[in-house]
Amino acid sequence: MRENEHSNISILKEIAELLNEETEIVTMLKGALIKFLNGTNFETGWIFFIDAKGRSELVVHENLPEALEYNNCHYLKKGGCWCVSRYRNEELKKASNIIECQRIESAIAANVGDHEGITHHATVPLQSGQERFGVLNVASKDTVRFSEEELALLESVAFQMGSAIKRILLTKQEQEMALVKERNRLARDLHDSVNQLLFSVTLTARAGIEMTDDCEVKETFKEIQHLTQDALTEMRALIWQLRPKGLENGLLEAMKVYAEMLGLKLHVTVSGVLQFPSRIEETLFRVAQEALNNVRRHAGVLEAALYITVTSTDILLVIRDEGRGFVIDNNTKLLSMGLQSIKDRAKSVGGTADWVSEIGKGTELLIRLPY
Repeated sequence: MRENEHSNISILKEIAELLNEETEIVTMLKGALIKFLNGTNFETGWIFFIDAKGRSELVVHENLPEALEYNNCHYLKKGGCWCVSRYRNEELKKASNIIECQRIESAIAANVGDHEGITHHATVPLQSGQERFGVLNVASKDTVRFSEEELALLESVAFQMGSAIKRILLTKQEQEMALVKERNRLARDLHDSVNQLLFSVTLTARAGIEMTDDCEVKETFKEIQHLTQDALTEMRALIWQLRPKGLENGLLEAMKVYAEMLGLKLHVTVSGVLQFPSRIEETLFRVAQEALNNVRRHAGVLEAALYITVTSTDILLVIRDEGRGFVIDNNTKLLSMGLQSIKDRAKSVGGTADWVSEIGKGTELLIRLPY
């Protein structure tokens, strides 16, 4: 076996060990890319994730020259790109030399820093079976074309990366399924135990009202009945949050049913077609749940308006009430648990959450999610 072949096998084994570690996708790719560059003649590399709509995102890069790293990799993220275009058209099947790269050329022409002899690159798709995730690009100083042996090595590493991405995604799916099962179990337990106990207390209080002529005792039983009924409403809302029963009939139907269960009248306005990935749909639903809970608990009104606007790139969800409102302190980093939950949910899918509120004039929550 030739020395370089032995070296290639060694680096592939090291990368395979690294990719088998339990970690997040971006962290895993970053480590694998560093290991690959350190063990080969390739000097710099970067990875794009490309979604089903063809939108690309630069997720990992290493050892970029100054010109390509300028302004948060501005020139790598903007403009035309042969490799991404070929990928979108499903024409990029294997590791290939790129004859010219408009993004590199734009960075060099802008004269924003030293390009360190990086003028061309090689590219390879990241995939596992029929599932595709993006592209891996690599380059070296003063190199226009890479050899067949180098491209074969690049292809082997890309295969390992694609398989690792698939493994992590499957693990996350299993974790999400386990979470759903646990939610269902908790919902059943709450319904069969606490919910039934509260219902029994309500019946007992009602019987107590009928059994006594003492006005003070009657008022006490009435107060117990009212408090227990409020607790029952809260409990049913909690069970619904754990195991929503409306999403199979559509997002809007689920929101309307939940609002009705809380005793709220919900006015809905929609612009655009509501067809989202399941993760985005659940995020919208959970955010709406939390927002409607806040209206019921704090706004002092029984009506709210919900607006959904869908564009080709993102979704805007607005929930507005004309209730008490509250003062927003822009200097504090502490949010209520409900608002923090909404912010965290939006952030988890790359979105944002903002709100506008004024005492006596209500509150408006604005959620923007990419999809």
